[in-house]
Amino acid sequence: MFGSTKLAIKYAIFALIATAANIGAQDLVTQAYRGAYDILASVIVGTGVGLVVKYFLDKRYIFSFRARSVAHDTRTFALYTVMGLVTTVVFWTVEFGFHYVFETKEMRYLGGAIGLAIGYLTKYHLDKRYVFRADAV
Repeated sequence: MFGSTKLAIKYAIFALIATAANIGAQDLVTQAYRGAYDILASVIVGTGVGLVVKYFLDKRYIFSFRARSVAHDTRTFALYTVMGLVTTVVFWTVEFGFHYVFETKEMRYLGGAIGLAIGYLTKYHLDKRYVFRADAV
């Protein structure tokens, strides 16, 4: 198997794991909190959980990145998060769009999964170019 194919398969699997963590966290929040901002709170918590899971998987298994120190790792995570803000706009737009159009939890989650897939594809290229390159941060 080609190295790039193997990498793409690993990245896709990790994206699925992070997506499951994100959607799972959202579902837990909506079960635990039924207030005025339950959907917004669930999406924010899910996004944070997915971000942390994906960072550790990408850092270790996709980019084989080793931070020089805790400070270096913190700066790298901060840059990773900034790149994630760009793709989060796509993810949230699709998820909230599905929520608005279909008005069901299941379709909102489907929209979230589609938005995450688009975002992760874009994020890989941003991370490769700006976050995990040898001379970054």
